[in-house]
Amino acid sequence: MSALRAGLLGLGMMGRHHARVLRSLDGVELVAVADPGGDPHGVAGGMEVLPGVEKLVAAGIDLCVVAVPTAFHEEVGLVLAAAGVHTLVEKPLARTVEGAEKLAAAFETQGLVGCVGHIERYNPALQALRGRLDHGELGEIYQVITRRQGPFPNRIADVGVIKDLATHDIDSTAWVTRGRYLSVSARTAHKSGREYEDLVAVVGQLDDGTVVNHLVNWLSPMKERVTVVTGERGAFVADTIAADLTFHANGVRPLEWETMASFRGVTEGDMIRYAIPKPEPLRTELTAFRDAILRNRDGAGANLDVDVDPGTGGGDGRDGRDGGDVVGMREGLAIVEVAEAILRSAAQGRTVGLG
Repeated sequence: MSALRAGLLGLGMMGRHHARVLRSLDGVELVAVADPGGDPHGVAGGMEVLPGVEKLVAAGIDLCVVAVPTAFHEEVGLVLAAAGVHTLVEKPLARTVEGAEKLAAAFETQGLVGCVGHIERYNPALQALRGRLDHGELGEIYQVITRRQGPFPNRIADVGVIKDLATHDIDSTAWVTRGRYLSVSARTAHKSGREYEDLVAVVGQLDDGTVVNHLVNWLSPMKERVTVVTGERGAFVADTIAADLTFHANGVRPLEWETMASFRGVTEGDMIRYAIPKPEPLRTELTAFRDAILRNRDGAGANLDVDVDPGTGGGDGRDGRDGGDVVGMREGLAIVEVAEAILRSAAQGRTVGLG
């Protein structure tokens, strides 16, 4: 079978990485790139830099990766759907719930693979965490805490930390726990003089009662990407920068200090840092996208709820090798809904429920 003809819309910081991986992916040929702002990182590799999505479509592409600012996702996504092009849109799916709904419906109507680049799902630490939670290694889950903070990225101009960064944590929390957000309560701050919020603190609850907490900002001089899941048997800590997963077990030895022994809680137990394979998340994500398109071509339809092999081997899921199916646009829509509920909560100073 001939290689899939790929197009790339957006040649900025994320687009350059997509270009690199697309060029090295078996069964895919990057044949056209477009960016009205040109090619600041020199990733075109001799190809003409086209002015927009219409020229990409005219190049005869089978698939497209959209890595342009969020404000343009709806417009270019609808053009690609109408042209019958399988598409991966960088997160968030759209700037509004209404826009995300239009995109999801358009790709469904055309029977196309339409997905969203929630790349944290493909982080080896979070894949390994999900596999171990699925195997019941933590028992009942009590709480999920995420911290995502660092300096301001100058490339982001059209959204704040909630839609740019917190959407990572909203999606990964729901994904690793297989839960759904029921309510959120949030507070934001504007400290850098921009139109959009640069700090948010969120407390939420999932449908199984799990309490979640997200701390996100663009105001920190150090970079932190951490997810902590606490349950009846201990706590998992996933560091998604280093792609490390650590387990802190509840202690089983009796406390000898009388004052502490009277405290009815847990004690410190063993700590384990797991050795897990660490493939590049973007390669895993784009491989999953390619495989979903091939299934679609083989007559499986645009069913995005089946596991795909990311090319990292088999395994039972505990070591991060459980694959990573694509994030469908309906899932991306749900994340935008939670993000907008967080914005409403912060603006109105109240807890906001989700349907």
